Amino acid sequence: MPPPSHSTVYERLAPPADLVDAALAPSRHAIHWLEDAPGASYPHLTADTTADLTVVGGGYCGLWTAVLAKRRNPGARVVLLEANTVGWAASGRNGGFCEASLTHGEENGRRRWPDEYDDLERLGRANLDALEADVRDLGIDAQLERTGMLSVAVEEHQVAWLRDSPGFLDRDAVQREIASPVFLAGDWDREDCALVHPGRLARGLATAAASLGVEIHEHTRVTDLDLPTRGPVVVRTDGGAVTSDRVALGTNVFPALVRRARPMTVPVYDYVLMTEPLTRDQLASIGWRHRQGLGDLANQFHYSRLTADDRILWGGYDAIPKRTVRGAHEERPASFRRLAAHFLTVFPQLEDVRFSHRWAGAIDTSTRFAAFHGLTGRGRIAYAAGFTGLGVGATRFAAEVMLDRLSGLDTERTRLDMVRRMPLPFPPSPVADVGIELTRRSLDRADHRQGRRNAFLRTLDAAGLGFDS
Repeated sequence: MPPPSHSTVYERLAPPADLVDAALAPSRHAIHWLEDAPGASYPHLTADTTADLTVVGGGYCGLWTAVLAKRRNPGARVVLLEANTVGWAASGRNGGFCEASLTHGEENGRRRWPDEYDDLERLGRANLDALEADVRDLGIDAQLERTGMLSVAVEEHQVAWLRDSPGFLDRDAVQREIASPVFLAGDWDREDCALVHPGRLARGLATAAASLGVEIHEHTRVTDLDLPTRGPVVVRTDGGAVTSDRVALGTNVFPALVRRARPMTVPVYDYVLMTEPLTRDQLASIGWRHRQGLGDLANQFHYSRLTADDRILWGGYDAIPKRTVRGAHEERPASFRRLAAHFLTVFPQLEDVRFSHRWAGAIDTSTRFAAFHGLTGRGRIAYAAGFTGLGVGATRFAAEVMLDRLSGLDTERTRLDMVRRMPLPFPPSPVADVGIELTRRSLDRADHRQGRRNAFLRTLDAAGLGFDS
C-alpha cells in the first residue's frame, strides 16, 4: 500500500494571496545581474579571418577557454564568436553559486564514478581555488565571497539526512545563522562554495580576454563547421568565416554544432526573483550575517543568496523542461507566483519586501547531471556541455580539459573516466518529453511522501539515471 500523501511546508504555511500580489506587483521582467554589470561591446565579424584557436560561445565556458588559452600561449591568435552579447544567456542569469563540485554533489559523483570520485573532489576544490585566484589576479570585480553553502531541512524527515554531516546545525544553531520559522536543521559547508555576481564575472572575463589579445565578436552567429579530412577547420558565421587549426565549442544549452552531441542535453527552464535592497531593520530580522549561499533539501529545491547591496535572490523549485530555447518560455506567471509565495513562507517577517526583478533561463541538463566532454574531428574540435546548473565553477575546469585535449596532452584531467565517456543520450520526442515530465511529477510526489521514491524513480536510480539533488 503506498504511503499516504502529506502537504509540504509551503502548502501548510502558504501566505495570503494578497501578500503575494503585493510582493510581485512592482517586479519587471529583467535580469538584475546584466543591468548591474558594466562592460564593453564588441564588433560583429564582417570579414573572413584566421586564428590558431576559434572559440564559439561567449558564456563562462568560452570565456574561460579564451583566457586560459592566451595564458598558456600568449602568442596564439584566439578569436571568440558570440551569437548575442557576452554573458547574456545562462552565464548572466544564474544564482551566482560557484561550487567546487564537478559532479553535482557527492551522491551523484560516487554513484557514477566511484573509483575516481576522490580525485574528482580534489580536482574540483583545486579548480575553485584557481578560479578565485584568477578573479583576483585578472582584476575582475565579480563580488566574489567565499562564504560557503548552508543546506537546510524544512521537513522533519529531512533532519535525519543532515545529522551525520560535519557541518550539522540543530534548530537553534541554524536559526542563529538565518532566522526562518521553517528551518529545522542545517549543514554549513564553509569551503566548497563561493558566491559571485554572474554578470560581472562574465563581462569581467571578456574584458580580461580582450586585454590579453583575444579578438571577441558579438552578434556573430555560427552557422556551420567545415571539417575537411585534414587541415584547418572553417567556422562559418553570418558575417564571415574563421579558419583555424583548433576549435573549442562552449554553446551550452543551444543546439550543438557537433551533431552527435545534440541528443545529450535538453533545456530546463529555471525561474528567479530578486528583491529590492533590504533595509537595515529588514536584514536584521533574518540575520544572515555570514552571507552563505542557501538551499533546501527537497527534490524540488529552492536556492537563495544575498547580493552585495543586500537584495535577496530567490529561485528554483519549478524546473520546466522544454524542447527549444525560446524567449516565450521565460515569462511564466504561475512559477513566479509560486516562488513569491514560498519566499513569504520562509521569511514571513519580510512581508513588506517587494520584488524588483523576475527572469528565467535555460539549464543544459544531461542524463548524468554533470558536464560531459567531447573531442572530434581528429582532435581538432573539443566541446563541453551538460553542466546542469553547476557551470559557474565547472566551466573553468571544462576549459582546461578542452585545451589539454586540443593540444594532445595526456593529463590527469584527460585520463578521467568522466572526461573520456559520454553520457547516455536523451531519447527523441515524444518519448523524452513523457519521461522528463513523469520524472518531474515523481520527484514532486516524493516531496509529498517524506522523500520516498516511487517505482519509476527507483528504476531510474538502478539504471544510473536517478537524480535527487
